[in-house]
Amino acid sequence: MAIKGFDFEEFAKNLTAQAQELVPQDFDQNQKQYVVNTLYNFSRLAGEALYNDKESNFNADQAILITQIIAEWSYHKSVDLIKSGIPQQFWDPIMQKIAFTIFEIAKQTFKQNLPQDQILPLIEHHVKKTYEEAIKELKTKNLINDALMDKAIKQSNIDAMMQQMQENQDVTPQEAAVAAQKQSAPVKPAPANTPAPVSGGVPDAPIDMSKPIEKYKPPKLLKLVAVALLLKRVTDDRVQAILNNFEQDDAGTVLRYMYVDNLEEKVDPSVTMRVLQDIGKNLPSATEVNTKLLVDKVKATASMMDRQKLESMVQLERPNVRRFVFNALEGEFYKMPPRVAAVIASHLEHSV
Repeated sequence: MAIKGFDFEEFAKNLTAQAQELVPQDFDQNQKQYVVNTLYNFSRLAGEALYNDKESNFNADQAILITQIIAEWSYHKSVDLIKSGIPQQFWDPIMQKIAFTIFEIAKQTFKQNLPQDQILPLIEHHVKKTYEEAIKELKTKNLINDALMDKAIKQSNIDAMMQQMQENQDVTPQEAAVAAQKQSAPVKPAPANTPAPVSGGVPDAPIDMSKPIEKYKPPKLLKLVAVALLLKRVTDDRVQAILNNFEQDDAGTVLRYMYVDNLEEKVDPSVTMRVLQDIGKNLPSATEVNTKLLVDKVKATASMMDRQKLESMVQLERPNVRRFVFNALEGEFYKMPPRVAAVIASHLEHSV
């Protein structure tokens, strides 16, 4: 279902028009056009994807904010790439990685109803991480040298803007950081109906990492932290697929701890292993998972053929084969070696 009240095309054009006035004046025409085009392309693509997303159920305010966040970072990081001296043929691949990261993290955090004051730092953390990894990858492939890699990694337009604000005004670093978040974007503030930070989804009080983690109760929290440690090693698209199986509050807690810097060093490894082993005991075995898949496969195949045809196909087979097929139609797995059952299921599938 399309998002009512969200004209992604017009919104992307509006963001782009505002960005044109903020592109650094020392950029040449090609560089200025790159910044503007990149912001337009990514904000429009993101807006269109959100508009056509039938699963997330985002409203217009959420779609506007996610699109605006992508536009802001598209602006800052394209400026960083240009100032870094990285050859232009590498700009698009890097910007694509950054835009994808923002889009996925934003969708995850908004789905879990994290407050905006937590969403923005999480996105910033991942933008910087993705940017740095992409630059280092160029060096690993010997496409740039060490000096260019170091220069590129140090580029941060948003940090430079924050520093300038701090120097021009009598404010603390913390105040400058807040102001930079509000003013650094190449866009005006979101419309008045942009949602305010919402509560819920994560506990107000995080784990006090200065104390041994095993002292914390309830044990469920330990399990969620252990899951967060695992998901830090999983790709962003898989993270959302996994968290979709969690209760909303639990998913929010996992997300929060996923983004704690150096979490691995702050949690007792022996406690983590003990918790993961406990989780593992309650997971279905690989055989259990495979047998369910096989049953589903037989049922799906059988649904595409006439019952009489199916019966005639298996009537000359051994009794165990017939039992496996007809038990599967009832949603049950007839006990036999999973490998044998897999061969039967595949043979049946190819016979359709």
